[in-house]
Amino acid sequence: MCGIVAYIGRRQAKDILLEGLKRLEYRGYDSAGVAVMNGGLKVARAVGRVANVEKLIEERGDFTGTIGIAHTRWATHGGVTERNAHPHRDDARFGHGIAIIHNGIIENYASLKKYLEEKGHVFTSETDTEVLAHLIGELYQGDLEKAVQSALREVTGAYAIAVVCEKEPEVLVVARKGSPLMVGVGNGEYVVASDASAIVSHTTQAIALGDYTVARITREGFRTATVDNVEISAEIRELEFDLEQIELGHYEHFMLKEIFEQPRALRQTLQGRIDVAKGQIVLGGVGEHARRLANARRVVFVGQGTALHACMIGKYLFEDLAKIPSEHDFASEFRYRNPIVEDGTVVVAVSQSGETADTLAALQEAKQRGALALGVVNVVGSSIARETDAGVYLRVGPEIGVASTKAFTGQVLVNAMLATFIGRRRYLSQDFVTNLLRELERIPEKIERALEWSGRIRAATAKYVHRENWLFLGRGVNYPVALEGALKLKEISYIHAEGMPAAEMKHGPIALIDNGMPVVFVATRNSQYEKVLSNIEEVRSRGGHVIAVATEGDEHIRSLAQEVFYVPDCTEMLQPLVTVVPLQLLAYHAAVMRGKDVDKPRNLAKSVTVE
Repeated sequence: MCGIVAYIGRRQAKDILLEGLKRLEYRGYDSAGVAVMNGGLKVARAVGRVANVEKLIEERGDFTGTIGIAHTRWATHGGVTERNAHPHRDDARFGHGIAIIHNGIIENYASLKKYLEEKGHVFTSETDTEVLAHLIGELYQGDLEKAVQSALREVTGAYAIAVVCEKEPEVLVVARKGSPLMVGVGNGEYVVASDASAIVSHTTQAIALGDYTVARITREGFRTATVDNVEISAEIRELEFDLEQIELGHYEHFMLKEIFEQPRALRQTLQGRIDVAKGQIVLGGVGEHARRLANARRVVFVGQGTALHACMIGKYLFEDLAKIPSEHDFASEFRYRNPIVEDGTVVVAVSQSGETADTLAALQEAKQRGALALGVVNVVGSSIARETDAGVYLRVGPEIGVASTKAFTGQVLVNAMLATFIGRRRYLSQDFVTNLLRELERIPEKIERALEWSGRIRAATAKYVHRENWLFLGRGVNYPVALEGALKLKEISYIHAEGMPAAEMKHGPIALIDNGMPVVFVATRNSQYEKVLSNIEEVRSRGGHVIAVATEGDEHIRSLAQEVFYVPDCTEMLQPLVTVVPLQLLAYHAAVMRGKDVDKPRNLAKSVTVE
């Protein structure tokens, strides 16, 4: 949710911290703050974007120092105010000079706060983070690392933290449980961040901290141990992407860049995994579980938001290609509804970041009940990737825009490969698989053709962007695409939009349709094409304006729709990979026309690491 950056080395910390915050601003932009050690702590905090705290630092002019911490906030506990912004300090009366930044939620903060108040601590914010700062201060006895370990043993919840102390001005202590945190290892310097995008411009070597890990870092080196002070080894690995991938280039927004990156990204997803000549799919991440997957009796997909829509498509793919009874569920509901997990159940957790708190918790619940746990994630070494029995990485590259685009198509593509991989071991013939792999191989090219419609989609969007209520309708495998189209429009343009199965419209929502209301149909040629045409007629007869995503060459639909966006024809089960593209572009252009911040929509954050 929030962005964390910390630095210790020989360079000026504030420059590295501010640069890192700007790269992490998509993780939270309610407020921001920086603390630098220079004979004592210098702290600047401001409501709003990172630029506000940068301006404050420039005005003050005293932020020199080579060790510091910084944070960009997505509010959970407490309103969006300067006093709730991070870093937070311990109680000044106790004289330790401790400052902390935190991503996550301290679930037992209320009881800890009561305990500390009884000890005489006075709080100045509404946050759970300040409670942790005071607790570390209460337990401090001259060793910051031990104080942090002692405090975390009392904490229930999720956290990624970075802590500094005026009494130990050459020490940085960081820790994590349930929220991502990594340590970039440079030449006599270390950059700590909640995301590799804040590290990669300084070093390509990093340590991904595991749960319950505490790291004590100085310029001379670092030590990693558990919260119980059991020393553990840390693996330094190469980061998976370079600086160019997180730069805007010639694009106006990251979302637009990532929409247009989809052909290249999906080629990376496919690379080395399909062999058309042999009619084979090679998924090394699940190979050793092939027999168990082939004998699966039930598959449950869990995810949240856009990932849930990929899960829904996964259900269609698995039932059609692998002939396994499948279902999808909100991860947040799965873990709390006492789910039935029988022998032969496979649970597939889908998440871009691999850190989504609800999805991670659902995965852990499924494993405890005996399910085979698979992960479909983008970030190597993420929490979900480490928790699963097996899985497949998306390999679509970093996604900076809060509204997911290329990660969604990557998730759908991986689900299609998984379904085919299992289906070949169950019922699918060699010829069928060979033909399907040829179709998969052509998907990137077909997306490129769909992207050519961007200008015409922008022109059509301009006619309806003033309308505050939209419907998105689809059938079969394109019903989740309708949901995704509606989600994209509402989350970045703030237009109210609903997605639903086209047939469901008649059972209540048709009452919403008035003269000129935009209704978007995914109306490609497939097994339910004629049914969708009937639904279009129902909308037309009530004055709604139809915007159709249709198959190239379909001239008939022009007489039924005010606007038509064409996509190349492809196998029905793979259609979502191309039909979603015009809807992504529609949402993007609508948001730009309405003057919204496309990459940083209000109230949203990229990685939801709290429940």
